[in-house]
Amino acid sequence: KKWKQLSRLQRSIILFLFAFLAVCGVISYTSMGEPWKSLTNKSLDDQTTEPEIPGLKLANPAVLPAPQKADGSLGNHPELSPQKPPKPPHVRRGPSNLQIKPPWRDVRLKTRHDTSRVVEEPVQADKEEKTEKSVISWRGAVIEPDQSTEPPSSKIKEREKPSSVEAEDQKEPVPINERQMAVIEAFRHAWKGYKDFAWGHDELKPLSKSYSEWFGLGLTLIDALDTMWILGLKEEFEEARKWVANDLVFDKNVDVNLFESTIRILGGLLSTYHLSGDSLFLEKAKDIGNRLMPAFKTPSKIPYSDVNIGRGTAHPPRWTSDSTVAEVTSIQLEFRELSRLTGDEKFQKAVDEVMKHVHSLSGKNDGLVPMFINTNSGQFTHLGVYTLGARADSYYEYLLKQWIQGGKKENELLEDYMRAIEGVKKHLLQRSQPKKLTFVGELAHGHFSAKMDHLVCFLPGTLALGAHNGLTADHMKLAEALIETCYQMYAQVETGLSPEIVHFNLHAQKGHKDVEIKPADRHNLLRPETVESLFYMYRFTGDKKYQDWGWEILQNFNKYTRVPTGGYTSINNVQNPSNPEPRDKMESFFLGETLKYMFLLFSDDIDLINLDKYIFNTEAHPLPIWVPA
Repeated sequence: KKWKQLSRLQRSIILFLFAFLAVCGVISYTSMGEPWKSLTNKSLDDQTTEPEIPGLKLANPAVLPAPQKADGSLGNHPELSPQKPPKPPHVRRGPSNLQIKPPWRDVRLKTRHDTSRVVEEPVQADKEEKTEKSVISWRGAVIEPDQSTEPPSSKIKEREKPSSVEAEDQKEPVPINERQMAVIEAFRHAWKGYKDFAWGHDELKPLSKSYSEWFGLGLTLIDALDTMWILGLKEEFEEARKWVANDLVFDKNVDVNLFESTIRILGGLLSTYHLSGDSLFLEKAKDIGNRLMPAFKTPSKIPYSDVNIGRGTAHPPRWTSDSTVAEVTSIQLEFRELSRLTGDEKFQKAVDEVMKHVHSLSGKNDGLVPMFINTNSGQFTHLGVYTLGARADSYYEYLLKQWIQGGKKENELLEDYMRAIEGVKKHLLQRSQPKKLTFVGELAHGHFSAKMDHLVCFLPGTLALGAHNGLTADHMKLAEALIETCYQMYAQVETGLSPEIVHFNLHAQKGHKDVEIKPADRHNLLRPETVESLFYMYRFTGDKKYQDWGWEILQNFNKYTRVPTGGYTSINNVQNPSNPEPRDKMESFFLGETLKYMFLLFSDDIDLINLDKYIFNTEAHPLPIWVPA
C-alpha cells in the first residue's frame, strides 16, 4: 500500500538507488542482511596488502625520500601485492644468484629495518611467468622511488586510480642483458678474491693472495657497497653490511688522506644510505665526517691533506705545506650532502668557504687553475702549470656537479666551470696525427706538452652532463671528439688497455700511430674514467658504439688482468700481451667505479640511477640532486 501511495517520481528515485547499490555490490539478492560486508572486507584487504611509504622529513628534501630510521638490522621484508589481485600473490625474494630479475618501473617503496624492497608488477606479455603474481626486486629502490609526501593512508585510497605521474611511471621492464651479466660475473670473481684473501682490509693483492693497508678501514669493501646494491647482489651486500656494523671503527690512531677518505668512505656510506635506506650507513658517515673536520683548522681555511681520525689532529705532508687543488675542491658534494642530512651546517660551511676562496684567487689562466695551493697563505703555488690530469682534474668536475647538486642556483660555480672550459679550448686542445684526434694536453710556463693522463678521460662525460643540463651544445660536440680519443688510447695499444699516460704525435711520421707511450707510463691501474664517460655518452645519445667500446675494454680486462684464484690486478706493461707484468694489486675503485660504470653503460634503463635525480661523486657514488630537474 505504501508503494502505491508514492508518486511516480518517488518510485523512480527508489528504483534508481536500488539499482545503483546493487551494481556497486553493496547489497545482493542473496544476502540482504549484510549490505556493507563486501565494502568493509575490501577495505581491510587493501589495508593489509598496500605498502606504506615511510620517509624522513628533511629541511631541504632531496630527490629521493630520505629513508626511515630503524634498528639497523636487515631482517625479513614483507611481501607487497599488485594492485588488483583476486587472491594474495605468490612472491619471490630478490636475487640470490646470477639469475637476477630485470628492474621494473612501477615501484612502490617500503622500508623496514632500513632496507628497501619494491613491488614488481607482472607483465602480461611474459607468458612463461604468468603464474607469478609479483616479484620482489631487492635493488629496485634505485630506480623510481616514490616522491610523494602524502601520508600512507591517502596513498592507499588513491592506488586504484593512479595519478598522472604514476601512470607515466608504469613502463615496460628493462631486462638484465648478457653484457650486464658478464659484469656481475666479473664483480663476483673480484669479490671472491677480496673475501678469501683480504676481507676487511683496504686492498687485495690477488697474486700473493694477501692484502695491503692504506688507512686500515676496509676501503675496497666500503667502495663496493653501492655497486653491490645496484648490481642486485643481496647476499654479498648483507655480508658486507655486517662487517660495517660490527668491525668498521674510526676511533683509530691512523692518518688518512682527507680527499681519498671523503670520496671513498664518506661518499660510499652516504650513497649506500640513500640507496638502501639503512641508517647504519648514515651514522657511520656522520662519524667519519666529524673526524675529518680538523683538516679545516688552518690559517687560510684551505684544509690540510692528512687527518689523524683518532687523535683529532691534522697536518700537511711532511715535505710541504701545500695541498693539491683537486683534493681541496673535490670534497664538496659529500660534505654538503652530510649537512643536508644531519642539519649540521658546519660541514657545508667548511667546504663552501674553500670554493669561495678559490673563486676569488688570482693566478688562474682563463679559468684554468694551478695544481697546488698553500694551506697557510691560501694562495696558489707552482704557478704557470696547467693540466686537467692529476692534482687538478676533479676541480673542474666538481664545479659543474655542485651546481647541479644544488639545483642550478649557485652561479659562481657555473661561471667558473664555463670559463674553465673556454680556457681548455684556448690553451690545451690540439689534434694528433695521423687520425686528427682531439686531445687535452698540458701547459707549462707557456709551453704546450702533448701529454694526456688517462685521468683526463673524465672530461667527455662531464661535458656531456653539462650539455644535458642545458649548457651549450658545443660541449657535447667536444665530448664526442674527446671520447673517441679516449677509446683510441685503448684501441691503439697492443693489449687493448690504456696506459696511465700517453703522448700524442703532433706531426705525421711514417709508421707511427697517434699515441706514443713512454716506458714509465705504460702501466694500467684498472681505472674507470673512460668507461665513466662511455656511460654518460651512451645515456645521453643512445649510440650503441659506446656500449661496444666498453665491451671491448671489459673483455681485455678479463684477458690480461684477471687472476684465476680471484680478483683482478693492475699491470705494468700494456704493450706486452704475452707478459703484461701484473703488479699484484687491485685498487678499490675497480669495484667502486669501473665495474659499476660498466654495468650502467650496458643498461638501457635510463631510470637505473637516473641522471636527473642523482649526481655521481668522483668515486662513482651517486648522491641525490636536491631539487628535481
